[in-house]
Amino acid sequence: MPRTDTVGHPHAAGSARPGRGPALRRYVRRRVRMSVDAIERLVGGLGTSILALAAGLLLLVVALACLVGVGLAMIPSSAKAVRSAANRERARLSRSEHDLPPPPAVPAGLRGVLRDPWVRREAAFVAAHGTVGFGLGVIGLSLPISAVQNLLFPLYYWVLPPEAGGPGFVNWRIDGLPDALVVALMGIGWLAATVALGPALARLQALPGRRLLAPPRDVDMSLRIAELTATRAAALDAHAVELRRIERSLHDGAQNRLVAVTVLLGAARRAMVRDPARAVEILDRAHTSAELALAELRTVVRSILPPVLDDRGLAAALDGLAAGCGVPCTVQVDVPGRCAVSVEATAYFVVAEALTNVARHSGAATAAVAVHRSADRLHVSVVDDGRGGADEGSGSGIGGIRRRVEAHDGRFTLTSPPGGPTTLLVELPCGL
Repeated sequence: MPRTDTVGHPHAAGSARPGRGPALRRYVRRRVRMSVDAIERLVGGLGTSILALAAGLLLLVVALACLVGVGLAMIPSSAKAVRSAANRERARLSRSEHDLPPPPAVPAGLRGVLRDPWVRREAAFVAAHGTVGFGLGVIGLSLPISAVQNLLFPLYYWVLPPEAGGPGFVNWRIDGLPDALVVALMGIGWLAATVALGPALARLQALPGRRLLAPPRDVDMSLRIAELTATRAAALDAHAVELRRIERSLHDGAQNRLVAVTVLLGAARRAMVRDPARAVEILDRAHTSAELALAELRTVVRSILPPVLDDRGLAAALDGLAAGCGVPCTVQVDVPGRCAVSVEATAYFVVAEALTNVARHSGAATAAVAVHRSADRLHVSVVDDGRGGADEGSGSGIGGIRRRVEAHDGRFTLTSPPGGPTTLLVELPCGL
C-alpha cells in the first residue's frame, strides 16, 4: 500500500495547532500559580522583616547603650530576640524551600554570646532582612494592590471628585469614563509587572535568610549525613516491607491457586480410567484455577511497577487509579515532560495508597488528586471531604507512605482534623 505523506497537506498544519492551546494554558496556569505563590511568600517575608527590623533596632539601641557602659548586660537578651526573629524566618523558608534547622540555644553569658558564630550571622541577617527585605516586601505587595485599584477604578471613579485623580501615581483630572478606562489599562500593566517581577522579588527577599541562616558547612554536612542515614534506613525498611507484601501476595494468592491446579490435575489423571466424564469436569476446574493464578500473578506484577506508568506516563496512570476508586475522584496533573521512573513510581504508589485509605476509612463523598512540578520538586496532594481524624499509627498505611517518601528524600505532610477535610501533601525531588 503506498505511503501517504502528510507534509504540505492542508490539514497537517491545522492538526499541529491544537497542541499549542493546551501548552499555552499550562504555561498561563504555571505563571499564575508562581505569581500567587510569590505574593504569599512576599506577605510572609514582610511579616518576618518587620520582626527583623524590630530586632535590628533593639541591637542598635543596645550598641548605643554599650557606648556609655550600660548596654553590656542587655546583649544576651537582645541576642535571644534576634534568634527568635531569625527562627521565624527559618520556619518560613523551610515550608517552601530546603529545611533550615534552628541552631542550639543562645549561649549563656556575654562571652559566649560574642563568640557564637550563629549570633553574628543572625545579626547580619536582621540588618539585611529588616531593611532590604522590608523594602522588597512593600514593593512586591504594592504591585498587585495597584493592579486591583486601577482595574476596578472604572467602577467607583464617579464617587470621587474629578480633581482628586486616580489611585497611585494617577494625579491628573478624571473627567469621565474614558479617563477611567485609561487608568484601568494602567492596571493591566501593573498586573503584568506582578506576574513578571513577583517571583524574582520573592527570591531576592529570601536570599539573606538562605545565605545567613543556613548552618555552617561542617554543621550542615553532619546534619545531611544524619538525614541520609535515616532515609537510607527508611529505604531499606520500605524495601523489606515491599518484599514481604509481594511474598504474602504470592503465597496467599498465586501459590494456593497453583497448588489447587496440581491437586486437580492429579485427581483428573486418576479419574481418566474409572470416570472420563468426571475427569473432564475436574480438568475444567483446574483450568479455571490456572486462569485465576495467572490473574493473581498479573496483579502482583502490576503492583511492582504498573505497565501503564511506563507506557503512557503519570497522568494516565493516575487517571486509572481515580477511575477504579470507590469514591468520585478528580485528577489534575501539570507535569511537563517525564520525571525519573523512581519518582513517578513513588508518586503513583502514594496516590494509590491514599485513595485506598479514602475509599476504606474516610467516609468521603469526593476526593481530589493534584500533581504539579515546580522547578526540581514534584508536588502531590490528595484531598478528601471525609470525617478526618486520620492517624498514622492506626495501621491505615500512612506510615508506609511516609517511609516510601522519606526513602526518596522527600517530604510528607498530613493534615486531618476531626470532621475533615484530610489533606495529604508529598514533595519529591525530581531533578531539573
